[in-house]
Amino acid sequence: MLTAVDHVQLAAPPGSEDLLRAYYIGVLGMTETPKPPALAARGGCWFEAGDVRLHLGIERDFRPARKAHPGLRVTGIDAFAARLAAHGAPVAWDGLLPGYRRFHSEDPVGNRLEFLEPV
Repeated sequence: MLTAVDHVQLAAPPGSEDLLRAYYIGVLGMTETPKPPALAARGGCWFEAGDVRLHLGIERDFRPARKAHPGLRVTGIDAFAARLAAHGAPVAWDGLLPGYRRFHSEDPVGNRLEFLEPV
């Protein structure tokens, strides 16, 4: 029986860890979680905020996820969108999901991210 999503993993190009940290910590306000030593040797970063866990794994032939994406629930979506925009991240509002306000953005390596708040 499934009980929860433990984490979502996204891919990133080799050498992008500092860029990812700047975005996921500095812009999204997440905290970096240390990877176990055997996994840390592979590169990448793990981040969390509350129950949200995102793992960014290094992929040699990286291509950003343009359609697949995590849907991240937020509070204060207008202020959150303004924060992303102030840091140069794209903010594309989408009113097509009944019961939610949402927008799509991209992390610094081009992975699609969805941010939504129930109305």
